[in-house]
Amino acid sequence: MSKVEIQVQKLHVDVKMPAYAHHGDAGVDLYSTINHTLQPGERVLVPTGLKMAIPEGYEGQVRPKSGLALKHGLTVLNTPGTVDAPYRGEVGVILINLDHKTPYEIKKGEKVAQMVFKKVEYATFTETSELTVTTRGEGGYGSTGKH
Repeated sequence: MSKVEIQVQKLHVDVKMPAYAHHGDAGVDLYSTINHTLQPGERVLVPTGLKMAIPEGYEGQVRPKSGLALKHGLTVLNTPGTVDAPYRGEVGVILINLDHKTPYEIKKGEKVAQMVFKKVEYATFTETSELTVTTRGEGGYGSTGKH
């Protein structure tokens, strides 16, 4: 497994650093710096209290925690959220409560999301009058069926 160094600035003394829960995990946990009652259907920007210097050629992808999604209907609204290499502001997590009945209590210091660091490929674009032909062609949403 290759490694990339991420410089992290804590905005408060008590902010938790990103951390892998287990050896071999793909994502580091991100933690809330606030207490907030997230009502059904409500969305909120949860601050992490962290700024990061992600190296050029990488991005940080903010993703939901599977346990929060399954047990409480909590997810990252713009998943995966991208933190670009040049961004130097505080990392935030846009959470939404998809449970139709039950509010969710976000607590300061609680895991609210995970971040995976990925290499980024830069594309170049060439205008053309025709594209190559494939067997799928223009078949879009649902074109492959359910089985």
